[in-house]
Amino acid sequence: MLTRKKILAFGETLWDLFPTGAVLGGAPFNFVYRVSSLGDEGRIASRIGKDELGLRVLDALDDMAMDALLVQIDPEYPTGTVGITLDEARNPVFTIHRDVAYDRIVPTEELLAAAADVDCICFGTLVQRGQVSRQTLATVLHRIGPDRETIRLLDINLRRGCYSERSVRWSLERANILKLNDSEAREIAGMLDIREPALPDICRRLIDRWSLSACLLTLGERGAFAASRDGQAIYDPGYRVDVVDTCGSGDAFAAGFIHLHLQGEPLDACCRMGNALGTLVATTEGATEGIFQRDVKELFESPPERIEDPEFRAFRRD
Repeated sequence: MLTRKKILAFGETLWDLFPTGAVLGGAPFNFVYRVSSLGDEGRIASRIGKDELGLRVLDALDDMAMDALLVQIDPEYPTGTVGITLDEARNPVFTIHRDVAYDRIVPTEELLAAAADVDCICFGTLVQRGQVSRQTLATVLHRIGPDRETIRLLDINLRRGCYSERSVRWSLERANILKLNDSEAREIAGMLDIREPALPDICRRLIDRWSLSACLLTLGERGAFAASRDGQAIYDPGYRVDVVDTCGSGDAFAAGFIHLHLQGEPLDACCRMGNALGTLVATTEGATEGIFQRDVKELFESPPERIEDPEFRAFRRD
């Protein structure tokens, strides 16, 4: 029987502004929504404006039966928004608006108490662009402490103009699991002077150099790869599906992986679950459409054609 785990996501809650309308999102919010849908106790620590979009966030949290205790209300700054268009491959192109409420998350007593009693915390680099939220994140991670067995998941989410080499290094020093995509892996390799050209080798170097327990790599339609500090490595190929948009697919991968990882499941099962959830989210609009256990089961039982990346073939297990 699965044990319900306590998971905290720190960072942006915002509205993704598609040409067709607004969809609630933000990588930490997407992640914690998915882990909650899998049965864990997920909570989002964020900040929204005292405006119409902020009220809509609270209404949406209520509709999703999600805890809003750690969602702060800012009387001055607006709720975060991101303009989104889709490229030819249905991948999102972001215009991230600045000087918004989630740049000003403060260390409340409720937030620090919650941080001291979690099984996993998820954070990224976007929320660190603002000094107030950056300092609060440091306080929250310090409250957890380095000696606890809490999973500190860095979903790095490099967004143009919203990160630096300093924020990347600071984050890696405080994480024990790293999740990133293939383009982010190459960018970080260049930033940190990692000279291996192959993506699996980049993951291994990141694990060794930053004392990570695991590195998770999403590959878009080509699936996902996971490597652990004990030398394990697993590749799960992609599924050929009709993609609506890929918003939230990486967040869903992280949620599926962490959900099973916290239950003590092996690396291959965790990677397979994450890949399935990420695939299913890509077949919906936005990041927070409902995906159910029966959908995952159906995908496993009647999988569509798989899409394999030759670079990772040696790590595939069927």
